[in-house]
Amino acid sequence: MAGFSDTFENDVCKLIFNAVAIGNIADNAATAPLTNLWCSLHTADPADTGTQGTNEGGYAQYTRISVARTTLGWVVSTNSVSPVANIDFPQNTSTSTGTFTHASIGVTSASTSGKIIAAGTVSPNINFSQNVTPRLTTASSFTLD
Repeated sequence: MAGFSDTFENDVCKLIFNAVAIGNIADNAATAPLTNLWCSLHTADPADTGTQGTNEGGYAQYTRISVARTTLGWVVSTNSVSPVANIDFPQNTSTSTGTFTHASIGVTSASTSGKIIAAGTVSPNINFSQNVTPRLTTASSFTLD
């Protein structure tokens, strides 16, 4: 069986990240639709069965960052999703060090759970140490394929 068309894949990305309906198929008219998505960083792959809490964070000040679920938060183009602006995580003021190898986008700010919508390897990896502000840039992207 063949995969989904590129047009439909793009429509799905717009539904999830920009809250744009797919005509006659899906809409965003839920009682309480999500208005933000939450970005997290991971020190190892959270895997397809993980949550946003799997291998997440690595220093005391770390927290998830919310991004608006609109065209002001996400650019959707050719089945790929990127942030409109850099996503800056809190500065590490502790002496903790490590490496973020993966990022994910999910549905909650809760620090120990959260359904992952998209996840992938961060390249180049983000090393964190004292006084470093981890950042996902506008060049970061997730692709539906």
